[in-house]
Amino acid sequence: MSVSTKRCVSVADEALRSQVRQWIAEAPRIAVLTGAGMSAESGVPTFRDALTGLWARFNPEELATETAFRAHPQRVWAWYAHRRAALVQVAPNAGHLALAGFALRHPGRLTLITQNVDDLHQRAGLVDTIALHGSLLDDRWLDPPRTCCHIEPIQDGEPPSCPVCGNLRRPSVVWFGESLPSAALAAAEAAAHDCDLMLVVGTSGVVYPAAGLAFTAHQHGARVAIINPEPSDLDPVADVCLRELAAQSLPPLLETS
Repeated sequence: MSVSTKRCVSVADEALRSQVRQWIAEAPRIAVLTGAGMSAESGVPTFRDALTGLWARFNPEELATETAFRAHPQRVWAWYAHRRAALVQVAPNAGHLALAGFALRHPGRLTLITQNVDDLHQRAGLVDTIALHGSLLDDRWLDPPRTCCHIEPIQDGEPPSCPVCGNLRRPSVVWFGESLPSAALAAAEAAAHDCDLMLVVGTSGVVYPAAGLAFTAHQHGARVAIINPEPSDLDPVADVCLRELAAQSLPPLLETS
């Protein structure tokens, strides 16, 4: 496929939209990579946008590292509780629902990979979503669990802990300095390697290794279509860029297939 940043348009282009619809109809295997922009359309604050109010005085490194959690577990837990509460106010948007609907109509054809931690894809119906950065709504043990570490009973607190050894529960997200979950990354890389078409939706393409999946797809012969209202670092490997929001673009692309 040719490198085609010249086909990245700043206005809606029905010819390019039709081309992407045709690729979707023809592709036996489709991988979709989504980023923060897609969640922002549902009203989910981006990571840095969540640093408002009482949290505005903190740097991300003070709230999203293992070192910060060990030093100030109550502070970090409270910030994640604040973010979790914000998710109660949001719902999957039309883009999430279009992807889930397509997957339901075409079992086995679409693999959804997300950098988002809000579970909106799962709530829309894509229960097999590959969540590269974990889930904001889930917890896990801070240290490797001992035989005494069980969810029930658990010591209430902020954060909760094992009543026997004191092991803390922590948000099940990937913090700065941590590796992505190996199983999720392997599954995402396999999907990028094997797909015939990759849709890259709502991501700036600056966070790795997630952004590298688009390069993997391109290098192995897949077409790459980017759906994002702003230019991204992945535009150079795109066959088509649609400068549109996900909730605007995905339903007409997917619902007719």
